[in-house]
Amino acid sequence: MKYLSPLEMMYKWEEEKGNEVFLSQPINSIWHDWTWEEVMLEVRKMAAYIKSLNLEKKSKIAILSKNCAHWIMSDLAIMMSGHISVPLYPNLSAKILNKILIHSETKMMFVGKLDDFEKMKSGIPSDVNCVTYPFYSQDYPKWNDLIRDVSPLQENVIRDDNELATIIYTSGTTGDPKGVMHKFYNFSFATTNAVNALPLKDESFFSYLPLSHIAERLLIEMGSIYCGGKVSFAESLDTFAQNLSYSQPSVFLGVPRIWTKFQQGILSKIPQKKLNILLSIPIISSLIKKKIQKGLGLSKARNVFTGAAPTPAALIRWFESLGIIIQEAYAMTENTCYSHVSFREKIKIGSVGQALPLCDVKLSDQNEIMIKHDALMDGYYKDEEQTNDTIKNGWLYTGDEGEIDSEGFLKITGRVKDIFKTSKGKYVAPSPIELKLSANKNIEQVCIVGTEIPQPIALVVLSDRGRKKTKEDLIFSLERTLEVVNPKLEKHEKIHNIIIVKEEWTIENNLLTPTMKIKRNAIEKIYRINYQEWYDSSKKIVFSSK
Repeated sequence: MKYLSPLEMMYKWEEEKGNEVFLSQPINSIWHDWTWEEVMLEVRKMAAYIKSLNLEKKSKIAILSKNCAHWIMSDLAIMMSGHISVPLYPNLSAKILNKILIHSETKMMFVGKLDDFEKMKSGIPSDVNCVTYPFYSQDYPKWNDLIRDVSPLQENVIRDDNELATIIYTSGTTGDPKGVMHKFYNFSFATTNAVNALPLKDESFFSYLPLSHIAERLLIEMGSIYCGGKVSFAESLDTFAQNLSYSQPSVFLGVPRIWTKFQQGILSKIPQKKLNILLSIPIISSLIKKKIQKGLGLSKARNVFTGAAPTPAALIRWFESLGIIIQEAYAMTENTCYSHVSFREKIKIGSVGQALPLCDVKLSDQNEIMIKHDALMDGYYKDEEQTNDTIKNGWLYTGDEGEIDSEGFLKITGRVKDIFKTSKGKYVAPSPIELKLSANKNIEQVCIVGTEIPQPIALVVLSDRGRKKTKEDLIFSLERTLEVVNPKLEKHEKIHNIIIVKEEWTIENNLLTPTMKIKRNAIEKIYRINYQEWYDSSKKIVFSSK
């Protein structure tokens, strides 16, 4: 079937909605708007400038920036000028940045909104030409200066469906990032069918998760392009809540850690006991729910998604009690973020929903989830062996374990590669156990480990609420959680003790991926030396010095 490409959709809205706002971004707390027409003028000018450089056909052009209006404009300009985009996470180390730029053979790079570019700068090869977005001060030629006297590209460039559109380097929970190749057809197929299925039309989106990640790229950038929607951006972490509250999007994508933070923020203002009382009074309940939804920025949200990692069922139910219906979704870079979603009218908590239209799913003999549709990746760039290991007979082997019920609802039960073996020779899948522990609101992050010790132990980072507790109260709460969780586990899965670690796991210290999934290998590397000592402790709750 023929689908319209991202560029063709842009031409459509340029014609039909030229004067309506497409992108809106706060800069120094002042909101700047760009209409569809204004965006396309900048895109056409930048595309003309890129063409004037006479780069080799289908050269790789990287984007290194946090989310902003010009991120999307540069992505479109790369498409229009006939080249291939390489989106990069804005917090890469100089070493990884260098690896990716060399591996992808990048010839040019857009550099924009970044926290600490000086630390990354040394990773840029000398032959990569850089361009700086407006509003940011990197010492490269400026976007506005370059396009000021350039005549915009007049033609409506159409890229072939089978042309390579982008190489997306995975965030890498294990090992080095791999370059996932996607052609234009994959964007067209995935976004058209997702937009129709949900359905989305004239939506307003809020962009804060990295656009270099497939979920934000598909749902926010492509979603807005295909449904003729508006995108508002977060300015910074400090202004995130304010920007979201101001934007009041109709579509919002969160990750489990964001939902936990939202919950903690609400409970810091209204303790749970008081909240329970207020929600039990019919007239007040409705007012409280509306107030909380508006305060979060979700009063107009019709589709509220969570993904990237499992979200505890208790957390989803808690938000449901506030009238916020969270739709769990599941997909990956390799399948163009097109796989499963919980439709708002058909949610089964504990599952990631049902397969999207034209998406086939089945389980291998080892219960590994396998996906098949027309928008699977073309493979890993320059890595045929890994490609052949991942796609076999047209099926994508996801690396995730799952269960499918009679109605087609998919439940993720763990990661094939995350499974570890205890010293008793027993295999343990950590994810389901972590979800059970996460129900304790004193816990913000948890990682179940157990290599070379007889039983698993739980490494936890405390939430703000947990840190405020007395040591005695905290020990009592966590011991109670062990008493509740352990009887539900198989003998070899029972948690021996809980280790409270000092250091928070963050993107900055490389213990979380950019989408806030824990990096198990990195966490193991830090703490593994202590496993035996902690295991030998007579205490059920151990306070680590690390």
